[in-house]
Amino acid sequence: MIDSITSAITALLGLDLKGEDLGVWHMTARGVVVFIVAITLIRIGDKRFMGRNTALDVMLGFVFGSVMSRAITGNSPFFPTLAAGTVLVVMHWLLSFIAFHSDRFGTMVKGDRRLLIDGGEINWKEMKHSHISRNDLDQAIRSSGHQPDIEKIESAILERNGDISVIPKSADLDS
Repeated sequence: MIDSITSAITALLGLDLKGEDLGVWHMTARGVVVFIVAITLIRIGDKRFMGRNTALDVMLGFVFGSVMSRAITGNSPFFPTLAAGTVLVVMHWLLSFIAFHSDRFGTMVKGDRRLLIDGGEINWKEMKHSHISRNDLDQAIRSSGHQPDIEKIESAILERNGDISVIPKSADLDS
């Protein structure tokens, strides 16, 4: 019974074939299995990396997708590749867990925020360090619903995820 199940899985997924020998049905079946495994891992691990978050989250998304695609195309052994994808998600979860409990570690793996406007004055040193132009800053201010008048902005912060948070001066909150 187990041998016949193993044989059926091997035939369906083409586990005994090299990448260039895989047929349409093998790759289709592999795609379905990889998709189900990937969704399961994302749900179990942490689905944050599928949104716009820190560089750590984005990096995991790229590496995870690259590794998992190898299982579909047969460029790497099927089950070890799924195991590698699992390890990546577990590592991401572990790093995120540690970062949650340690600000110092979180800053090390996720980066730090940068104060671009402080008290209505542009911090050019941070702008230059972050490669943010005045046009980028004005766009972020407009996107947050404010006029790009720096003197009316209390602070603008380049967040760890790359977004720019804009906080108007308190007198401007009433208008």
